[in-house]
Amino acid sequence: MTKNSFLLCFALLSVASPSLAQDSITYQNTLIPIKRPQPLLADFPNYVAPILEQNHYEAPALVNDKGASIDVRAWRFSYNARGIIEIPNKLNGSETAIVFVHPWGVDDGQGWVTPEPAGVAFGGTPLKNEGILRHSREVIAPFLEQLRPHVNTVLYSLPGEPDSARAAAYRTTAKSPSSATRKLGRQRMIKTLKSFNYKAQPVPTSLELGRETPVVDYFRQFQGIDASPHYNGEDFWQLPIPVMNSIDVHDNDVVFFDNQGYPELRAFLKKQGIRHILLVGYATDMCVCETTAGYKNLRQDFNVFLVGDATQATHPANKNAAHATNQAISYAALDLLITQVSWITPPGKTKLK
Repeated sequence: MTKNSFLLCFALLSVASPSLAQDSITYQNTLIPIKRPQPLLADFPNYVAPILEQNHYEAPALVNDKGASIDVRAWRFSYNARGIIEIPNKLNGSETAIVFVHPWGVDDGQGWVTPEPAGVAFGGTPLKNEGILRHSREVIAPFLEQLRPHVNTVLYSLPGEPDSARAAAYRTTAKSPSSATRKLGRQRMIKTLKSFNYKAQPVPTSLELGRETPVVDYFRQFQGIDASPHYNGEDFWQLPIPVMNSIDVHDNDVVFFDNQGYPELRAFLKKQGIRHILLVGYATDMCVCETTAGYKNLRQDFNVFLVGDATQATHPANKNAAHATNQAISYAALDLLITQVSWITPPGKTKLK
């Protein structure tokens, strides 16, 4: 890579500073070197490889709410500052939401399963989905249970439209169904999932390749990931995807559907009085970034803190997501604040576990 192309690559990543659309404050961007900095995200090394960087700095709080009830220490990376910048924050819990991106209930006993013999869903394979479910049980579920009493809203984003079954089974941005309606909606959802035929086509055993470009033809016909009807069956992606069963969805929790669009999500959160987002979910490098409730949307209007160890990245060719998640978080940290479960302290707690 030439010097000019390298600079162009970085220039394309740069974003012009937006003009302030609100009352402004003068932030003293004082960076104090931290002596002997500790590894970050080191609490769950099987899920996230620890962040190791030589230079760390302490900066003043960005969020320091009156009546703050939740301490959230966070960090970001700056090439220009030559290192990681750690920032303490104090959030008002009544203005804070936990947003859980894409807790897909696949291969978890609810009826929606990865099609056989070669279908692809969520983490990609049943074995990878097993790892994601284990992570949700060990990390995200306890995080939600401990922090739920101290925040305004817990919201889950799921693909698709607010179909009748899921709109009855969960509270949505439009309505809060009764207990009886929830029970009937869930029964209808589970019945639909369990009645589907999850048998589709296998990997091809022979391919017709051109003599000149056999590699081109090989990958064109045999892709690394193909979730089309050939492998997943017709209408697989029209099924009502539930919240994974490792998560206890409370009656006041909200389910939001991607096809409702970001303006509707933003309006709902604003109506709830939300200013701060603690973001968790799957996958760090894809849906947590790019979908309706992903950080590329949310960070335009809210103070977003990605809870790094409460997420997992896609990890092809690896048995776990530890290094892939490290890399996805490291890249996100250029323009996003990263925190971790043990750095979030609600009232009466020394730290979350």
